[in-house]
Amino acid sequence: MTSTIAVPATARAAVITTVKEDLVIKEVDVVQPSDLAAGECLVKVDYAGCCHSDIHVKNDDWGRTQTPIVGGHEGVGHVIAIGANTIGSPVKIGDRVGMKWFANACLKCEMCRLGYESCCTLAREQTHGLTVEGTFAEYTRCWVDYLTPIPDGLDSAAVTPLLCAGLTIYKALKVSNAKPGHWVALSGAGGGLGHLGIQFAVAMGIRVIAIDTGAEKRDLCYKLGAEKWVDFAESKDLVKDVQDATGGIGPHAAIIAVGHALPFNQALMYLRSTGTLVAIGMPGPADGILNVPIALLISKCLSIVGSATG
Repeated sequence: MTSTIAVPATARAAVITTVKEDLVIKEVDVVQPSDLAAGECLVKVDYAGCCHSDIHVKNDDWGRTQTPIVGGHEGVGHVIAIGANTIGSPVKIGDRVGMKWFANACLKCEMCRLGYESCCTLAREQTHGLTVEGTFAEYTRCWVDYLTPIPDGLDSAAVTPLLCAGLTIYKALKVSNAKPGHWVALSGAGGGLGHLGIQFAVAMGIRVIAIDTGAEKRDLCYKLGAEKWVDFAESKDLVKDVQDATGGIGPHAAIIAVGHALPFNQALMYLRSTGTLVAIGMPGPADGILNVPIALLISKCLSIVGSATG
């Protein structure tokens, strides 16, 4: 579909040119409407968020970073062109849309049909800011089937972090199987994912034990609705403190949204029987080993769940 908006030949973008070094702001070529394949579109990016995963990508912590590449995977913008011969596009020119970590998915494989698009082979190969050009740009190419329409009345700047951080923590709450009235321990509660998780949990009727450090984060967590607070830097026995927050039994679930292994291992110790550990924080390879006492897993009937974005 031909764009009615003039598309420049080049525009600014933040590019990973060398891993472990700062991104470079430079002019890059803009995909022209005539070059879009069927199923593709061009989005004029209005807002882009920065996620901790962008730092991992920049530093090549996962060994998958391709250079040079435009970084970023949280973005809100407007569709300004759609590839010719695109059939049944769920978006049209002028629509406000959101861009996420996964740029595309086949929507047909077993994983997609089960609702685990994050495990789709195609999705893993087409990831914004990692394997395909991301959202740290004025314009970016996207797939029409994998954009998220943004409802009217929502502020674009506020929506942007929901497209990764919000989506990730919301799904983590869903797969934790926590029910209204249940306790969830949230490690990293005052961070980007955590502070959103508190709000989602409270709206779902779930009681939150916030785990983080510092008076500023403590006050934020309480303001957002957390009922209990454990400062990991001040605690002499974090496992006991978390269990004491629930009358000595432990929470029904723990969601770990930090990039270090210790909180994951602590969670297995403080969870109540039949509890669920949900892993969403991404430690680097040097600190990414979970030490699981198998006897503890069996005797307490614990579950460990990995959850990647939404």
